[in-house]
Amino acid sequence: MKIKFYLFACIALIAFTSNSQSTASKNVETFSIAAPQLDTIKKIWVYLPESYKTSNRTYPVIYMHDAQNLFDKKTSYAGEWKVDEALDSLKTPEAIIVGIEHGGNKRIDELTPLPHEKYGGGKADSYLDFLVNDLKPHIDSTYRSSSDYEYTGIFGSSLGGLVSFYAAIKYPETFGMIGSYSPSFWFNREIYDLAGSEDLNKNTRFYFLVGTAESEEMVPDLKKMIEVLHKQNIDPEHLKVKFVEDGQHNEAMWSENFTETYLWLMDKSKS
Repeated sequence: MKIKFYLFACIALIAFTSNSQSTASKNVETFSIAAPQLDTIKKIWVYLPESYKTSNRTYPVIYMHDAQNLFDKKTSYAGEWKVDEALDSLKTPEAIIVGIEHGGNKRIDELTPLPHEKYGGGKADSYLDFLVNDLKPHIDSTYRSSSDYEYTGIFGSSLGGLVSFYAAIKYPETFGMIGSYSPSFWFNREIYDLAGSEDLNKNTRFYFLVGTAESEEMVPDLKKMIEVLHKQNIDPEHLKVKFVEDGQHNEAMWSENFTETYLWLMDKSKS
């Protein structure tokens, strides 16, 4: 119940304007881009590493969903992930983080692969088409990105965790790093059959995280998916699974674990 409330509470953000001061780092900038597949204009947030302006190097890119909750308390629903603060403090390894704002009352549509009998949705193919064929080329042509598969990640929580995992199925040669927090596999039970029947890229690195206090189905659902990936012969070295004792379905848990996940995904020595 708590998870389903969160899904719809995020939608309420579209009608919420915070009076708090912005907490976004000076290394965060924004732009807008047409998303014809979704018949909308998407606001994109970009975190650039501290060294970006003083170097000529290229950087890995991690695409993240629900940008309103990543960098700025002013735009967040229930607290921000503090991605920018974490990376400003971390210094290395460095990456460009691209946050895609969710579509408010269209969020469920965008982040779910198939329609749910009760909640609708099911337009993730269009969302990922935009990300891969419009947004990614724009990022790669505008910023000094390392565009190859092994340097490209996708990362999200809840429905964002679901669609990030789905991206590994849909675009196995595009995303080499998958961050999936509290994935809402319950929304599309078909995801298990898809994961078991498609040719997943054996070099993809998956980091899964769930809290034990999220819902009754969250932990067993993830364990079931890990069994599927084992049957797909995904290298155990490419799978990281973390269960957070008493962890709840919220930004606080996701924020607290972001740095650890980021470091693991970016550790190319384990690839």
